[in-house]
Amino acid sequence: MGSRLITVIDSLVPKWNEQYTWEVFDPCTVVTVGVFDNCHLEKNTTVGAGGRDSRIGKVRIRLSTLESDRVYTHAYPLLMLHPSGVKKMGELHLAIRFSCANMANVLHMYMSPLLPKMHYAQPLSVSQVESLRSLESVRSWQKPVYSVLFLALFLVLIFCPELILPCILLYLSLLGVWRYKSRPRHPPHMDMRLSHAETVYPDELDEEFDTFPTSHGAEIVRMRYDRLRSVAGRIQTVVGDLATQGERFQALLSWRDPRATFLFVVLCLIAAVGFYAVPFQVVVALWVLYAFRPPKFRSSLPSPALSFFRRLPARADSLL
Repeated sequence: MGSRLITVIDSLVPKWNEQYTWEVFDPCTVVTVGVFDNCHLEKNTTVGAGGRDSRIGKVRIRLSTLESDRVYTHAYPLLMLHPSGVKKMGELHLAIRFSCANMANVLHMYMSPLLPKMHYAQPLSVSQVESLRSLESVRSWQKPVYSVLFLALFLVLIFCPELILPCILLYLSLLGVWRYKSRPRHPPHMDMRLSHAETVYPDELDEEFDTFPTSHGAEIVRMRYDRLRSVAGRIQTVVGDLATQGERFQALLSWRDPRATFLFVVLCLIAAVGFYAVPFQVVVALWVLYAFRPPKFRSSLPSPALSFFRRLPARADSLL
């Protein structure tokens, strides 16, 4: 999809009366319509002065939330966040229709990855989570002996569930006996490495020993406030991501995306029949065998179920 710029001159109630047609390659595309005040046409502003067009507002519409071949006519509010608060800058009247020539291709797109294959074939390494990948090392068959032992033990426990609790208790007993030789010999004491005291920056130490109220100047307080706001911003981003996942779960049966909900309902019916006909132990065993298959039988792309979940709509499109 592309972008178009149309300017209406000398009008507080502009009417564009434009009609555009785009070819959409992904039903989860978000169409964004922005409205700006063209500052280059003002008498006191020249193009060479580097003046920027002032924003009036924008409208975001996720195409997956629209039913096929239905015309939606609505007046969307143009909201902008200013230092004094949220202001309504007007309304934008739009008529939009989403049509598809082949519904089967559209439904198949929901199971396709969101990003190109290169993104998953050569992902960025994150060194901070290497210590949390013990199960992933077994699943990736880096040590085939451990992987085979894990699968064998899992199959024994899944088909003999009465052995699960005795095996867990036996494992705890053996682990306690194994760690007996490495038991602590001295009482605990202050540990500088555990406290990371040698990695603290001087300004953090200065903040730790500062009085309340502070005895420093405004610049130091501003720097500390900016640092705190940066940390709070990252926390807010993480919480927002968690909320987005919850909204996607809610969208499974809300019919906000009619095609995605239709697929989920059909798959649930098929799964209900399958779970009724096949014993639950067999289903779990087959799923674990599939998840722990050797790497040469896997694809670097995400699973269709994960791609389907990531395409579900969230409320992020309604945020300013």
